[in-house]
Amino acid sequence: MNARILEFKVLGDEKGSLVALESNKNVPFDIKRVFYIFGTKEGVRRGCHAHKKLNQVLVCVSGSSKILLDDGVERNEILLGDPRIGLYVGNMIWCEIYDLSDDCVIVVLASDYYDEADYIRRYKDFLHIKFNLTPEDLNRTQMIKEQTFTKNK
Repeated sequence: MNARILEFKVLGDEKGSLVALESNKNVPFDIKRVFYIFGTKEGVRRGCHAHKKLNQVLVCVSGSSKILLDDGVERNEILLGDPRIGLYVGNMIWCEIYDLSDDCVIVVLASDYYDEADYIRRYKDFLHIKFNLTPEDLNRTQMIKEQTFTKNK
C-alpha cells in the first residue's frame, strides 16, 4: 500500500516541544498546500475520496482520529493522536477520516495545489480508474469488500 507512518524528530527544551516539517526532508515531497481539519461534528466522516496524483501527509496535532486507508486490495485502519507522528498517504489510496475527538485538529500537507479534477469522490469510480473494472466487476468487488471488512471489524 502506498501509505506509511512517518516519525518526526521532536526539538525542544524545558520551555516545550517543536516539530519542524520540511519539504523533501521529513516530508517526502514538495509542500504546495497546507490545510487543517477541525470542529468536525460527532459521527461525521471526512475525506471519503482518493487522489489521482496528489500525495499527502496527515498530522493530528491535537486530539485523535481514525483513518481508513484502502488501495482497492487491502484496507488498514490507523489511529492518529500524536503530533510526533505523520501519516503519508500516496496517490490512488482511498482515505476516510472518522471518530474525530472533540479537540481533534489534523494538519494536511499536500504535494500540489487544489485541483478538483484530481479528486475521485465515489468509491466505485476509484476502483474503475485504478483497476479498469467493468460495472459488473465493480458490483461484485464491492460486495466482497463489504463482507470482508465487516468480518475483520
